[in-house]
Amino acid sequence: MIRAAVVATALLLVWPLAARAAPDAKATRKIEDCIKTAAPAGKPASDAERCIGIVSNPCLNDDKTKSTADMNACVDREHAVWDDILNETFRRLREKLDETQRVKLREMQRAWLADREKTCAFYWDFYQGTMASPMASACVNRETARRALFLLGFLND
Repeated sequence: MIRAAVVATALLLVWPLAARAAPDAKATRKIEDCIKTAAPAGKPASDAERCIGIVSNPCLNDDKTKSTADMNACVDREHAVWDDILNETFRRLREKLDETQRVKLREMQRAWLADREKTCAFYWDFYQGTMASPMASACVNRETARRALFLLGFLND
């Protein structure tokens, strides 16, 4: 029974990532504009944390959003953007680093990915119900966005 729960949790966290299409252009523009406004040159990228949720929160608060699948779709739409920003920032940062720094960056990212997975899976461990799914999705979105902004701080330094 526990094994089945662990497998189900892993599938629910990984499947939406594998099935995700390209980010929505309007959502991408909204988040990128927010980052530029919140963290212009010389200002810490962490100030842009206010941009997290600007796409998903209005959708989650819409009366048309009723099911957990609807909630996950709201969050996944935003997460696709943050994931693209994270991957592009990582790629560009790698290009600026020497070989030793690249190895350290890769190790750091791998550790962060494992931490994000365990952190966001805890919603399933704790709540063990339907609401754990959108909560875990929101966690993945939030942690991905924070990580993108963290790396963006190094890229822009």
